[in-house]
Amino acid sequence: MEKSMRIRKRHMPKGLDILFEDNDILVVDKAPGLLTIGTSRERDRTAYHHLTDYVRKGNSKSRNRVFIVHRLDRDVSGILVFAKSHAAKEYLQLNWDQADKMYLAVVRGHTAHKASTISSYLTENAAHKVHATATARQGKLAHTEYKVLRESTQFSLLEVRLLTGRKHQIRVHLADYGLPIVGDKKYGQDEDRRYRRIALHARSLQFNHPLTGKQVNFSTEVPAYFQRLMGGDIE
Repeated sequence: MEKSMRIRKRHMPKGLDILFEDNDILVVDKAPGLLTIGTSRERDRTAYHHLTDYVRKGNSKSRNRVFIVHRLDRDVSGILVFAKSHAAKEYLQLNWDQADKMYLAVVRGHTAHKASTISSYLTENAAHKVHATATARQGKLAHTEYKVLRESTQFSLLEVRLLTGRKHQIRVHLADYGLPIVGDKKYGQDEDRRYRRIALHARSLQFNHPLTGKQVNFSTEVPAYFQRLMGGDIE
């Protein structure tokens, strides 16, 4: 977009690269290891906390704030969008199912189906772990589209698109499909200490701007971690 704000150098948020900012939205590239929003155990080291401080320019009495639109898991990197008003938040969330969300994932193994859609009903148990269930009465239908971009001896690089937005959807679907994400200890049972972070990255995002209604597109670089896993340059 043409009329973006000049990004301020002071009070730059930690673990976040600002891709775009105007009066309505903040689009950032989140580093792995940073929560989107606080929990009972961690309130300050979050994207929400850092960006709130950023828009307040360090003034704790300022009434400026950001609003959560969607989330990324702590160990997932990539594009996050925050609204700068309640109206922008409401618009984005109301239309979020229309956004084009593309991820990159490095998974263990290979598949004969180089492009396909994984579908299942997902539900969450008391331990906050998501799993597939048999019927719509027990869970919500989820669809994940993938395409194989590259293969190595051990791994495959996938382009993944969320067709629905369920909690941990990509991680669960790929693990159930026999393609667990490298470094995913929760769903892939990956205990190899060489791969400490999950190889899942929100690469690009396309949605309609809450003020103008015009389509906006944002993308990020491929993480160096993914380059190392696949043994070569990835564009």
